[in-house]
Amino acid sequence: MRLFRKTKGPQYDAEKLVPAIRKSICTGEAVAGFVDRESGKFVEYMLIRTPRDLDDFKTQYGITDPIKTIY
Repeated sequence: MRLFRKTKGPQYDAEKLVPAIRKSICTGEAVAGFVDRESGKFVEYMLIRTPRDLDDFKTQYGITDPIKTIY
C-alpha cells in the first residue's frame, strides 16, 4: 500500500457534460459545475469566491477552454 501515490483528479465526460459557472444576478455568488447536455440540469461542484478558486476548478478537471456563465 502506497501512502503518497499520485492519482488522476476526478474526470468528467465531455460528451455528456459541459462545464459552466452559475452566477446570481442579485448577490454575485458564483458556483462552478457541469450542465447535462441531455436534460439541461446544472450540477454544482464548487463555490467560487476568488479567481484562484476558478483556476483550481479548471485545473482539477483539466478544463482549458473558456467556461460559459449562466445567470
